[in-house]
Amino acid sequence: MIELRPANENDGRDIYEMIVEIGPGENGYVNSGFDIDYAHFPSFIRERMDMAEGVNLSAHYVPQTTYWLLIDSKPVGIGKLRHFLNESLSKSGGHIGYAIRPSERGKGYGSLILSELIKAAKQKDISVLLLTCDELNLPSRKVIEANSGRLQKTENGKCAYLITT
Repeated sequence: MIELRPANENDGRDIYEMIVEIGPGENGYVNSGFDIDYAHFPSFIRERMDMAEGVNLSAHYVPQTTYWLLIDSKPVGIGKLRHFLNESLSKSGGHIGYAIRPSERGKGYGSLILSELIKAAKQKDISVLLLTCDELNLPSRKVIEANSGRLQKTENGKCAYLITT
């Protein structure tokens, strides 16, 4: 069974272990929870929930919902959906960021999580999504293009794609 679930107070060690396995991030994805102690995990989750509500945001941040992709109840990926863009995100970052845990890569989950995040964006009435990736990151480009991403421009080593929900 496929489930895209927002972060919530019931998230436990299985989610924590996925976050740790993903590490600090790569290819523009930032994983701020990879090095926290499990004792601090509940406050990390609370921060994600607050971000989704636009509460206690740091300067230059926008509301974003953090989702977990679960396959047969096993966490395999993290997705972030930004509810709108600021000037910085309009240049790099866009509406969506995602990462798949290394032990689950190569199974099509990147394309699956993006597809599910596009559905979540539609539910939030976001009609056009901007996604960015490094020009040389061919796997990400293929995932975006497989999900109806239309290349708008390539500038300074970054590709900008639009997806209509």
